[in-house]
Amino acid sequence: MCLLDARHKQDMKNLNRAIGEFRIRYQKPDTRREFDLNDPQALKKDVPARISDTDPRCTVSSIQKLLGEDLQRQERIKRQQEQTREWLLAQQKDLKNALEDQKFANSLYDKYRIAQDQRACELQQMEENTRRAVTVATKDFNRAQATESATKHKLEKLQEQEDNAIDIQNQMHSDFLTENPKQAFSAFGPNRVIVHRWKGMTPDQMDAVARKWKQQVQEKKRLQEEERQRNAEWERLWSNDARAAVLLERQQQRINRQLRKEMDCQNMVLCSDHKAR
Repeated sequence: MCLLDARHKQDMKNLNRAIGEFRIRYQKPDTRREFDLNDPQALKKDVPARISDTDPRCTVSSIQKLLGEDLQRQERIKRQQEQTREWLLAQQKDLKNALEDQKFANSLYDKYRIAQDQRACELQQMEENTRRAVTVATKDFNRAQATESATKHKLEKLQEQEDNAIDIQNQMHSDFLTENPKQAFSAFGPNRVIVHRWKGMTPDQMDAVARKWKQQVQEKKRLQEEERQRNAEWERLWSNDARAAVLLERQQQRINRQLRKEMDCQNMVLCSDHKAR
């Protein structure tokens, strides 16, 4: 145990000696961060708080130089006065130019408004003329429709009268009034008759039936042809009216495009005049 203690003490002594040498060689007082606080030559090494106006140490927090306490104060004031005088002259010139520009702009605006008002009056007159033309065309179209409707109603009434007359004729020559032998036909078949009603059929009756059938066929064809003609006439009138409406609309579109082109040209001329001035 004595040997171990002696050895341990010798090791600690050697370690302390090595630490002391290291501190003397590598940890000198002047290399420490806080040496400036304990430096005995600090007052001799210190410099004045302010060397010049551009001293980097004269920051805001140092309070070594306030606003207006620079060394070139008189010269700076003189330069500031010269600069202020130049600014005032420049402002007066700018104000004069601005007033002249405003006056010129107001003159151009007045001319533009007068031209726009005149153009608006012309456009309004053209629009009224177009609206008047459309109104006249609409009235003509409605008048044509009313005439066509009255004609159609009249034809329908005549057709109804003809149909009634034909029906009266058919009733007058019906089997019930003329005692047509056909009334004796039995309901059980075309070849069977009711005995107490059968009177027989004559050739004249057969011819009359054939002629009547042909007459009805011709009458039906005639009515179909009249109906076809009325429909064709109605389609023709409707097509003409629709074509007239399309032409009026296209004319209005052309007028509007022409007006827009004229307004664009006038605006370009005014803009060119303004740039030229």
